[in-house]
Amino acid sequence: MRLDKYLKVSRLIKRRTVANDACDAGRVLLNDRPAKASANVKVGDILTIGFGNKEVRVEVLDVQETVKKEEAKELFRYLN
Repeated sequence: MRLDKYLKVSRLIKRRTVANDACDAGRVLLNDRPAKASANVKVGDILTIGFGNKEVRVEVLDVQETVKKEEAKELFRYLN
């Protein structure tokens, strides 16, 4: 699945266009490398997302095209 779509489906970023802009600005790392919005996300990947002065690291646990709001948090696990 595309990175920008995964960020939207998992609700890590609210809208796909915002996810696209974050990728273009280099604020999203996929396995510690800057990633384009079109990068392929698979189970086991590590995402690092920069939100201003805060950084969020998550591990991808599942990839689904659509998911209910309550189940979105089961697609990833926070890392610290």
